[in-house]
Amino acid sequence: MKEALYSIKENGKIHCTLCPHYCKIGEGRSGICNVRENRNGELYTTNYGWVSALGVDPIEKKPLYHFYPGAPILSLGSFGCNLNCRFCQNWQISQVPSDFNFKFAGQEKSPEDIIQIVKSMDNSLGIAYTYNEPIIYYEYMLDIAKEIKNLGLKNVMVSNGYINPEPLQELLPFLDACNIDLKAFTNDFYRKQTGSSLQPVLDSIKAIHEAGVHLELTNLLIPGLNDEEASFKSMIDWILQKLGPKVVLHLSRYFPGYHSKLPATDIDVMNKLYNYATEKLNFVYMGNLRDVEAATTYCPSCKNVLIKRDGYRTVNVGVAPDGTCKQCSTAVFNHFSTDYLT
Repeated sequence: MKEALYSIKENGKIHCTLCPHYCKIGEGRSGICNVRENRNGELYTTNYGWVSALGVDPIEKKPLYHFYPGAPILSLGSFGCNLNCRFCQNWQISQVPSDFNFKFAGQEKSPEDIIQIVKSMDNSLGIAYTYNEPIIYYEYMLDIAKEIKNLGLKNVMVSNGYINPEPLQELLPFLDACNIDLKAFTNDFYRKQTGSSLQPVLDSIKAIHEAGVHLELTNLLIPGLNDEEASFKSMIDWILQKLGPKVVLHLSRYFPGYHSKLPATDIDVMNKLYNYATEKLNFVYMGNLRDVEAATTYCPSCKNVLIKRDGYRTVNVGVAPDGTCKQCSTAVFNHFSTDYLT
């Protein structure tokens, strides 16, 4: 437990200002996330240092396809979330009740412990803050990220993007890459399915992009909820206008789980939306399905195969050491090293 950042005291309550919920938290109570708690008039983050999962993943699992392809990265998760998605795929660690006992559900690791683990690893890119929502262990992530940056390694955040501008701006200098889950392109979806709102997520995405942090987006396609063609096209047009054609988009297949019993995403629908997206954006991928072609990187200029992926096996076919296409010299990867690829 550690005193939390970003709060305002008012009329015996604490206003948490970390995310756009702006929870008003009374004594002994916690916010929507259930991990930021008012104790004796001070706001504490009760999940600080508590780890639900810690292991080495390929960077593609985040998913990040254009940030040092093939690199291994230490992946860290804690507990809690500031959204309540009915279709959550990691609900066992994200949707924690207010009386959740971290001691029996995870392991306690100080930032120094995590740094020592990274130092002991061979060839690790750095740390990915992932599995549950990293914004909810903001203080823990920030303390670790500062040290990782000092070591010359990389910090990766996999997030829903539901964070206020000030804490995001404090964090951005220490981040090297982000995958942001753009869950839909209607506020109605965000309100009904996640208990939040769309605009703060869009604002975060723009801020990350403008800061020069490597950015990739993920859109989980859920039947009847966010796979409607008109709203999907609006999303793609917004990405093109605000971020440009080079921003990577991952279209992910939904499967039923948690409180959502809808059938899995129809492959034909995915293909139709994928085809539209590829007309506008240079790099679109499909995930959560066994389709090697949908995970292959092609040169946007000459269509030469650059990277082949089969599961998490990543093979360099046509990328030069400087990240350009071997065939036509088009610049494709700003973050690339042959050290991680076969």
